[in-house]
Parts: sequence; structure tokens; C-alpha cells
Amino acid sequence: MKTFVKVIEVWVPDRERTLLELGAGLYGAYQEFRQVSELKRFFYNEGLPGRAWAAGKPVVLTQFDDSYFRRIDAARQVGLTAGIALPVFAGSFLLGVVVFLCGDEEEHAGAIEVWGRDAEKTSEMTLLDGYFGTLERFEWISRHVNMARGHGLPGAVWDTRLPMLIDDLGHSDAFLRSTNAEQAGIDTGLGIPCLRGANEVYAVTFLSARNTPIARRFEIWVPTGSGGLVFKAGHCDQGIDIEMNYCSSSIAKGEGTIGRVWLTGVPAVCEDLDSDNSVAGRSARLADLNSMLALPVIDGVELTAVVAMYL
Repeated sequence: MKTFVKVIEVWVPDRERTLLELGAGLYGAYQEFRQVSELKRFFYNEGLPGRAWAAGKPVVLTQFDDSYFRRIDAARQVGLTAGIALPVFAGSFLLGVVVFLCGDEEEHAGAIEVWGRDAEKTSEMTLLDGYFGTLERFEWISRHVNMARGHGLPGAVWDTRLPMLIDDLGHSDAFLRSTNAEQAGIDTGLGIPCLRGANEVYAVTFLSARNTPIARRFEIWVPTGSGGLVFKAGHCDQGIDIEMNYCSSSIAKGEGTIGRVWLTGVPAVCEDLDSDNSVAGRSARLADLNSMLALPVIDGVELTAVVAMYL
């Protein structure tokens, strides 16, 4: 199955915290691009990862040609054309930047959106930017709607400051563009907050289509007072009842990829889930899932959730 996202990278500060280096990545068939990326380093405000670091918010490049992207030739050779960078901060200190790279194809439906607001101009969220593949009509509609706090997927993420997952978007009252999503073939929505202080909230929404999904499975895990991460919500494209799989289960700090992200606060990938012995890794293997991105959600200096995307 073709996927909307082709490459996922995790860029982390070096030992001196003055440069970003490649911590890990999921490259699939794009191993030549991995070889180029492993040799790269990015200063503050340089390249896509460095821009997200400097901006302090998610950054979108809808096309690489004639842009500040530093690997244009290597990307062009393998058909990568656009990217989204999502920084993770603890307070004012950067922990990592997750980069999602996409490529234009004849059949390439889906969307990754960045929503935010200018408090001096509006009380609602607007689409700051996004990448929509071939969904030109859905993109036009998205750029002409506002989201009030608590309304729609971006507004709900803004209000709760927590990730949110919506199944069956075409028939969901919680998704304000449900009719348009159904027409575009989009059926699953994941919203993730990017938080900078009490008032600066951005919402990154991953809208996954049936034929070119962003990920084959999404999961949201949250910490509890008992000291473990517990499953909160999820979606699997194979129709598996994930909630039943995780009933009465939890993940300890440092256990598997998700537990490691909880322990460190740093985004991580697992290229081979055979090596993940947590309940999440075991469940993924039963569903023939091979790799995973685990992304922390940090509010101030407190980790409030871990979002997992399985490929």
C-alpha cells in the first residue's frame, strides 16, 4: 500500500546543543536519501529542521525547489517534494524535531495541516499552512474556514492541549469539514498540539485517506497516577479492536519505544518492532506492522501524552 508520508526523520541537538544531527529515521525504500541525510548537520534556522527550531512552531514546505531545503538534489532524485517539521520543546529548550517528507504522485490523497492563531487579529484558529497532495478542493476549503476554541479537530486540540483522534471523519459531528472529507476519501484524523507557553498553541492535524494512509495505525497513550502509560485512543486500518488488546495493560518508563520516549521526552523511531517487547510492540507484530514513530506531547515541562504512528 502506498503511504502519504514517505520518510520520517528525528533530528536532535548535538552534545554542544548548537547543531541538529540525525538521531534516527524511517526511510523505507529511500535508503539513498538516508545516506545523504546521515552526513548533514543543521545550525539554528538552517534547513527545514533548523527553521522549525528557530520558529518555535511547526513549519511546512509545500515544495523544495528554490527553497531553503538543504537536500534538494537528493530529494529530487528519489521523488521527495515537500516536508513538514514539528519541533518538540520542554519549556524553551529543544528536545528534537520530527520531519515528515512527502512526494507527489498521481494518487496522493491526504493532508498534514498546521493551525494557529494571531491573538491580536482573531479569536479563532486559521490554517497557517499545510500539504494536501492532490486534494486541491479540500485544500481550498480548509484555507477558508476558521476554527473556534473547542470546535473541529484543531479547536478541540487547542482547548484540551492534548492529542485527539477521530474515526470515520465523513460522518463525525466533531469534524467540521466532514462532508468535504468524505468526498476526498479522508477517513481518519489525528490532531497533535505543539505548545509554547500558556497561550501559544498550534495544532498539527494528520488527515489520513483510505488509499494512501499517513500511517497504518495510530495510538495515543497517557500517563496515570499509578506510574504507567495507558492506552487512551487508537485506530488500526485492519479493523483490529486495539482497545481490547490493551485492556488492563500499561507501559512503564523506559519500556519499549513508547516507554523510552516517556522517559526521555525525545521523539524516537523503531525500525524493527521485533525488538520492542512492550505490549504495544507485541500487538503491532500480531498486525504485521514493522516500524513506529513515537512522539511526545509536552506541556511546559510535563509530558502529557505519547502519540504512536505505525507503518
